Amino acid sequence: MFKNLLKNTDWILFACVILLFVIGIIAIYSAGYATDVNKDEYIKQIVWFGVVLAMIIVIWCIDYNVFDIFGYILYAINFILLILVLFMPSIMGASSWFNLGGILYQPSELMKIAYIICSAKFMSILKNNINKNDKKKRNIMIAVLALLLIVPLALIILQPDFGTAIAFLFIAAFMIFKYGIKYRYIFIAIAVILILIPIVYFFLLNPTQKQRIKVFLDPELDPLGSGYNAIQSKIAVGAGMLFGTGLLNGAQTQYGYLPIKSSDFIFSVISEEMGFIMSTIVVLIYALLILRLITISKNARDDFSSFMVIGIAGMFCFHFMQNIGMTIGILPITGVPLPFVSYGGSNMITSGIAVAIALNVSARKSKNVFL
Repeated sequence: MFKNLLKNTDWILFACVILLFVIGIIAIYSAGYATDVNKDEYIKQIVWFGVVLAMIIVIWCIDYNVFDIFGYILYAINFILLILVLFMPSIMGASSWFNLGGILYQPSELMKIAYIICSAKFMSILKNNINKNDKKKRNIMIAVLALLLIVPLALIILQPDFGTAIAFLFIAAFMIFKYGIKYRYIFIAIAVILILIPIVYFFLLNPTQKQRIKVFLDPELDPLGSGYNAIQSKIAVGAGMLFGTGLLNGAQTQYGYLPIKSSDFIFSVISEEMGFIMSTIVVLIYALLILRLITISKNARDDFSSFMVIGIAGMFCFHFMQNIGMTIGILPITGVPLPFVSYGGSNMITSGIAVAIALNVSARKSKNVFL
């Protein structure tokens, strides 16, 4: 039985995770080399990854048909935490973290996993167990699916953390496309988004967030303030050229010009010190990881597991695009980390659980390999 599990597991996906982690550890070590504040972050990251590996093994061994129970529990716990975190002190402009003895925990991270599992379960029920002619039950189920998204989305926007909020929308979009949606609804959604953009900008964004958008369009408006991060990141990326300046030799990285370099701007460190070639390799690894997730979703043995994995693909796709996009200046700067590469325990655990679920589904694509 375990032989079949090992045989069917998508080891290419697992190899992508290992490669990204190794590249991340090297970059985190270099980012903290010239400072006493971040000097031991690479050691903490290795410890976090050890925890993640243990979690992957445990989750890989469990029948994924019981994941919905854990999903409901996780959703309820993090729903409460998302309310409580609003009363926590602001860190970097948002009340998004609990400080647990020096360890920062962001409940919105694990809420992504909870949302993916719960939505996948309800989507599978809607698709397979409710008659298309039973409009009342279908409308109730659609309302439940909408609430599963709207509740965490509203609480996260109140923090405010628009980067993570958009991640939830990406996840939902991937799952809805997998379910199947008529084109007219896509056009309606686009129209609603276009209407909401000015409303969000003028009535929901605070002055700091509005300034970020203005500076994104023209960083030189405030080169020593809001535009500083974007400018320094682009300088670091450009300085690396083809082969990079060499580890521990990047001026932006080592002399402190590059901000939040071990987490938000870790890709800038890679680009500066390891060059365009390594940056391209990182992009290709992420592309392969997302492709493997889509393939696992396509070959999954049932709709519940298929929806879960495609939601995970949406989560990784957003993080990959947003983080790299902001470091090279084509997307606004948000606090979205690069999975398995950026320093941080919350996202490392969330990403690890997500990959573990996908590996679990890949191992059980055959009906004869359930434990």
